Amino acid sequence: MGAFDVRDMMKADSAGPATPSSAGKTEDGQTRRFHPLAERIAALPLKPTLSPVMIEGLARLLDVLIVLTTGGLVYWLYAAGKVDDPLAYQITVPALAIGSLITFQTLQLYPIGALRNFASSAVRLLGGWTMLFLIALASFFFLKVGSQVSRGWLLGFYLVGAGALIAGRLTVTMAVRGLTRSGRLVRRTAIVGGGEAGAALIKALEAQKDTGLHICGVFDDRNDSRSPDLVAGYPKLGTIDDLVEFARRTRLDLVIFTLPISAEARLLTMLRKLWVLPIDIRLSAHMSKLRFRPRSYSYLGAVPVLDVFDRPIADWDIVLKWLFDKTVGMLALIALSPVMLATAIAIKLDSKGPVFFRQKRYGFNNETVDVLKFRSLRHDMADHTAAKQVTKDDPRVTRVGRFIRKTSVDELPQLINVVFKGDLSLVGPRPHAIHAKASNRAYEQVVDGYFARHKVKPGITGWAQIHGWRGETDTDEKIQRRVEHDLYYIENWSVLLDLYILLKTPFSLLTKNENAY
Repeated sequence: MGAFDVRDMMKADSAGPATPSSAGKTEDGQTRRFHPLAERIAALPLKPTLSPVMIEGLARLLDVLIVLTTGGLVYWLYAAGKVDDPLAYQITVPALAIGSLITFQTLQLYPIGALRNFASSAVRLLGGWTMLFLIALASFFFLKVGSQVSRGWLLGFYLVGAGALIAGRLTVTMAVRGLTRSGRLVRRTAIVGGGEAGAALIKALEAQKDTGLHICGVFDDRNDSRSPDLVAGYPKLGTIDDLVEFARRTRLDLVIFTLPISAEARLLTMLRKLWVLPIDIRLSAHMSKLRFRPRSYSYLGAVPVLDVFDRPIADWDIVLKWLFDKTVGMLALIALSPVMLATAIAIKLDSKGPVFFRQKRYGFNNETVDVLKFRSLRHDMADHTAAKQVTKDDPRVTRVGRFIRKTSVDELPQLINVVFKGDLSLVGPRPHAIHAKASNRAYEQVVDGYFARHKVKPGITGWAQIHGWRGETDTDEKIQRRVEHDLYYIENWSVLLDLYILLKTPFSLLTKNENAY
């Protein structure tokens, strides 16, 4: 699905029959009506957007590889076997690769806008490449090492490198333009707050070039003349409660508040609802009379904003965590396959029924995932909705089930979720059953901001589990402490923290299993 334009959709709606609003549910379980246009946008088959930071990083990597490859190739074709000492070449090629990266970065050749504009960036690229070789020639002259480097090789390196860099830039431009047309390089954005402030912000954002922002609509809790139904050509799609559901269903990337900082009570009320979402939240500062140090702001083009919340595990961190999950997960799956095979045989011999048990649980962004486990309950007493938690000496638990639940061996099939399905991570907040309860109340009713633990993918083990908060959650305190630990993990994530949790998990299973039945 390509990028959509909400204003074009409005025109289409005005030309045709009105679409009735549809019912949705808020996270507190209440039924509400969505704006028809919001429902249409939410129904679009939108794919996750790609991080511009990653695209720019890949462009840098491509340029470095091109310089290294062409330098080595020209040396192999022209100078290999003809020079007594290849050290000068071995130093020159990497030096020029690093120099090209610094030069192109200085010439602003890597922002998404430059990657889209081939003609302009190609001219600057050639100019930077030429300047770099002139600097190299001057360096050879002043260091008196010109005789150690073949001028023919240097000329060939310059010409072939220039051609390869231009071809590489053309390829990147075509790819970036294709991703832009498909809507993968936009930041789906919602504006909170209508009226004059909202209109001024939208006009300021639209005046910027290559911000990648794609405004989906305006949301405001006010229903009076201060917040009209149309703001700078964009429709008001609902209230903050509507925005929470809209953000989840449309994979929203960014929310910008136009409220003044002085409206502290309104801001806090709205942020209390929105902070649970895996999105960036910014506060517009372009009309504020308060002035902070320049370093206090981030910018959308030239529009200053204040950072309120950042999406956790974003940009290259997503790639690092994905590589960690796939690599370590595959190794763990191979190493533990004998244990899994023995467990499957034991379950089959111990009781009637299938070896595996599937249960729908909350995943990233409140999406449901099918979690795979070894069956530990009697098949005729299976509880797919987790209506009743397993308790101590629970008669539903089989003999093998009691052991594998105590040792968490029943969780090992979730390695399949990690390696092949990708809907779980090795480390993260444990996925809870959708209808799970504590003290006969749904978890989200017990813990304020419970859904914030779904800002990242759930995991097989986590920070809460190695601190003993696993197993039965029969009291409010147990689920509250578990969520506190989950949020600490989200706010402090690193690959080293994931590694520490994985290494600590076997020891915690032996020493902190009093709540696992």
